[in-house]
Amino acid sequence: MNDKDPTTSTPISSAGAVFQRCALHVNPYHYSNTFRGQEAEGDAQSHAEAIVAKAVENDVSVLAITDHNSVSGVAAFREATKGRGITIFPGFELSSSEGIHILCIYPPDTGENQLGRYLGEFGIRDTKPSSTPSPDPFDDILEKVRGQGGLAIAAHITNDKGLFKVLTGQSRINAWQNKHLLAVQIPGAVEDLPKSVHQIIKNKNPDYRRAHPVGERLAVAVVNAKDVMTPEDLDKRTSTCWIKMSEATIEGLRQAFLDPESRIRLNPKEGEMELDEHAELVTLTWEGGFLDGMSIHLNPNLNVLVGGRGAGKSTVIESLRYVLGLDPVGEEAGKAHQGIVQQVLRSGTKISLRVRSHRPTKREYRIERTVPNPPLVRDENNQVLNLSPKDILPRVEVYGQHEISELTRSREKLTHLLDRFVEHNQSLSRRKADVSRDLEKTRRSILDVREELQQIEERLSMLPGLEEKLAHFQEAGLEDRLREQSLLVREERLLESIPERLQPFYECLDLLLQALPIDRVFLSSKALQDLPGREILAGADEILKHLSSDIEQVMRQLEEVLKRRDGEIVDVRSRWNERKREVQNAYEKILRELQQSSIDGEEFIRLRREIEDLRPLRERRSLLRMSENHHLDRRRNLLVEWEDLKAEEFRLLDQAARDVNKKLRDRVQVTVTAAGDREPLVELLRSEIGGNLATTIEKLKSSDALSLIDLAKTCRDGAEELQEKYGLTPAHARNIAEAAPEVFMCIEELELPPTTAIQLNTAPYGEPPIWQALEALSTGQKATAVLLLLLLESDAPLIVDQPEDDLDNRFVTESIVPRMREEKRQRQFLFSTHNANIPVLGDAELILGLTTKGDADIGQAWILSEHMGSIDKQSVRTLVEELLEGGKDAFETRRLKYGF
Repeated sequence: MNDKDPTTSTPISSAGAVFQRCALHVNPYHYSNTFRGQEAEGDAQSHAEAIVAKAVENDVSVLAITDHNSVSGVAAFREATKGRGITIFPGFELSSSEGIHILCIYPPDTGENQLGRYLGEFGIRDTKPSSTPSPDPFDDILEKVRGQGGLAIAAHITNDKGLFKVLTGQSRINAWQNKHLLAVQIPGAVEDLPKSVHQIIKNKNPDYRRAHPVGERLAVAVVNAKDVMTPEDLDKRTSTCWIKMSEATIEGLRQAFLDPESRIRLNPKEGEMELDEHAELVTLTWEGGFLDGMSIHLNPNLNVLVGGRGAGKSTVIESLRYVLGLDPVGEEAGKAHQGIVQQVLRSGTKISLRVRSHRPTKREYRIERTVPNPPLVRDENNQVLNLSPKDILPRVEVYGQHEISELTRSREKLTHLLDRFVEHNQSLSRRKADVSRDLEKTRRSILDVREELQQIEERLSMLPGLEEKLAHFQEAGLEDRLREQSLLVREERLLESIPERLQPFYECLDLLLQALPIDRVFLSSKALQDLPGREILAGADEILKHLSSDIEQVMRQLEEVLKRRDGEIVDVRSRWNERKREVQNAYEKILRELQQSSIDGEEFIRLRREIEDLRPLRERRSLLRMSENHHLDRRRNLLVEWEDLKAEEFRLLDQAARDVNKKLRDRVQVTVTAAGDREPLVELLRSEIGGNLATTIEKLKSSDALSLIDLAKTCRDGAEELQEKYGLTPAHARNIAEAAPEVFMCIEELELPPTTAIQLNTAPYGEPPIWQALEALSTGQKATAVLLLLLLESDAPLIVDQPEDDLDNRFVTESIVPRMREEKRQRQFLFSTHNANIPVLGDAELILGLTTKGDADIGQAWILSEHMGSIDKQSVRTLVEELLEGGKDAFETRRLKYGF
């Protein structure tokens, strides 16, 4: 399949095996009249053209012409399909000597003469269509068709002339267990078959069990291929099925029959649409560097890169990581990634990635990144968008060599693997953010109030001494003689308090001034022009316009009122100043008289003024204490809500872990622990308290259940409580208890992330489980457990470089490959590998063989066209055999040594 990237002129390589809709039992013009007694309109050619036209309409790309004992109708169909993109498989339908109908299909390039000779080999000499049975029994026909280079399908096995109607007893069992029987035709879904047949098809009837079933869950491949006599027959669900092939060849069909779970799909019943659309990496191209000029067109399902050491497999993987702007999760992986970017891709190399997103609607984008610049995203019209790769592919994952192994070393990083299984609640996340922010505000407010209270207390602590001094003057009779001046001090303090009472109104006026006029751009006609409700929304614009005008009017009135009252207060102050001057004159006269008696009247007034200045602080102290209690009450409620929200979020994670356990119940078990990661608490204690806290930290880390609320309360209760409750040493308990109150509030506000523990069943497949914790596993077993999690539940691409480097080979075949095969229908995978089990047992839709000339510094990598495709392509099979199996001789030698 060759096409071009619509955004570039770069040719794109084959995307490998894709599903093609096939009608494998198409009959020529005469069939309805010869065998059904129904008159047919037109002639052989017009009949073929009508069938082909309907096939094009229904997206049918493969037709097998299988007339009874005749090949005469093939030519008309070949003529009709010229230039229509439809492949014709020539063939015929036989009746065995027992009376079993068999479809015999041959390569598309088989000529009519050769086809006639094949038919003659079955004892059919008459060139006219007939129902004459072949003298050959069922088993011989299957073997002979295989020897001729064709494929045989047992037709309509549950109907008349079908295998299960014609044969009974041991003869039916023998026919069913024939190694050359790879496919049978059934009338509908497997689930709709009679129970007895269903059990046989599923290989669950011990009498019929095949030693070498063609699939994981099927004894043989099943296809829908109802007789097609008219164009309208192609509209019927049971006339066609979907078969995955790189090219429409006999080998493509054979590989599909050998692996039906991966390569054959029956049409769903009406109302049972199969949805397997998912995010895709479509095309990857390079300009410059080791991969200069290369272009890869990826398959939507399983893609596998193969090649010798240094052929560029890791460069492809790290190119994808780089263009997607993803950071490695492991330190060693990060170093390897930077090395490839700097030394292999090199500065100036441009990587382009075409991607396809299906949610919320199907769209294509092109992501570009030129080393060392950041990535940019273009739309289908080549316009640069204000989006990042993460915006369009939020869950894509890339893992380099040994990076999965690195991931297993951190329980916290393992927890992130469960995120994809969590039913995310955006409302919960917003509430958590709001409560966290409000907690911080209450902490700041409480600390500010307490700081002001401390300052007030320090000032009020002077009041007793001042009042005692004042009492000495009062005993000397100065209170009465200087009464007017003493009261004048109080009056002056009252006047000075007036601006303080007005200040909030001036601040309010400033806020209104800053907020006006109200911003109405979001409701402008331009902003609303594409909205169907623009006329209704325009009313809101009018309302805000009037509101802005009304508030401006109120603001002007407030400003006028404040100015007017300010003037009146100035008048009051002026009149009071006149009184002050009168009192001051009398006060000075009294001072002169007191000086003669050696009494300091000014000291008395100064004391009175200081006391009067401190009097309002008592009122302020009461207000601050009320404010502190208010903030403390609000904080207590917020802390309750904070703990509830954290618990709710953890419950979602715990449910995700249980869901994972159900899906992987035989292989992996996951347990999550709330607040298991104590590192945020450790960092807080180290930064705010310091000292040698190693013992304390270990005790807090090892505590099974740790309540931060309770820990903070115990810290406030003192060192003895800390010693008793947490087993701390006296010195450590004292250091923590003497910490600033802010530290205890910060402890309450912490969020300790959950941790994840993983167990893997290390028993061989089919044996009783042996569960072992991740810490007790080998490196390969650890990586197996993590990779099984990575393979689950996502519609985003997963890219892994040589996963087998960290995997035990038995687990690859028993655990990884089956899960991969199951998930690849709804998810795209790209692996590089040296392990044949991944592309072969995983039935990779696209295998890409990289070759190279020179090295990464001066060499060049490329992919030959014959090295692109699936296992159904001979050149690709040879490549896999040579690269991954060590060649045919090596494979055969191993087989003989193993005794297979």
